[in-house]
Amino acid sequence: MPRRWVAAVACLAALVALACEGGQAAPRPSRDAPRPGLPGAMAALGDSITAGFGSCLVLTECQRNSWSTGDGLRVDSHYQRLRELDPALRGRARNHAAPGARAAALAGQAEAAVRDRADYVTVLIGANDACRGGIDQMTPVGTFRDQVDRGLRVLRKGRPKARVLVVSIPDLNRLWQIGHAEPRAVRAWRYGVCPALLADPTSTAPAAAARRAAFRQRIDAYNAQLRAACKAYGSRCRYDGGAVHRVRFSLDLVNRLDWFHPNAAGQRRLAEVTWPTAGYVD
Repeated sequence: MPRRWVAAVACLAALVALACEGGQAAPRPSRDAPRPGLPGAMAALGDSITAGFGSCLVLTECQRNSWSTGDGLRVDSHYQRLRELDPALRGRARNHAAPGARAAALAGQAEAAVRDRADYVTVLIGANDACRGGIDQMTPVGTFRDQVDRGLRVLRKGRPKARVLVVSIPDLNRLWQIGHAEPRAVRAWRYGVCPALLADPTSTAPAAAARRAAFRQRIDAYNAQLRAACKAYGSRCRYDGGAVHRVRFSLDLVNRLDWFHPNAAGQRRLAEVTWPTAGYVD
């Protein structure tokens, strides 16, 4: 090889060495581990709403449409939004919500979330505590608070660094307001759907009006206790500020079987209004 080519190659090698001096380039981050600040696992606690009951055209739970942990195409749940931020979350969302669950079941569900090692937990509970056979059968407000506190204590003890989102109970009285003139809804409600509120839905008698007013007051009292319980939990708990309760939903957001539970569009709406409170950057 001519000397001038040897010299050129030597100079090029020296320039490359100088350019690389100071260390190698940082390796690309792995997607097998959760990103800092995002949950490595999540869990949903609550009742039939979070279980997606009635959202798949049959009156049974349908977790794929859950506003919290669902992976259905029409929902855009918290899990799906978090998974877009960090694909490492895929397959690490558990839904422990159960149709018919009341606040008394929250501690057991929280224990399951602890076993899941959940870093993010959503809580929506209380509708079934109000939807009893009558006003006198509703869970007393003090008892409701004790049961919510018990469930949150399980989370705080077992997963002290987990983020907890407590969601307000929907405005069920609005369902009566927009549905009592819909014959199909009235027929469905006669099969025992939330009788404390929806029994005799077309009645204008003073007793019926008083019952509905008492129901509204109880839901408001439960929401006040959910807010207070979350505040007492500490900085790792966030309350939705009544966002779900303020939703002015229409009948287009409930299923056409029991005319009570959210359909897939209703679940998507729940995800939309609660996501900002979760505190994760979208």
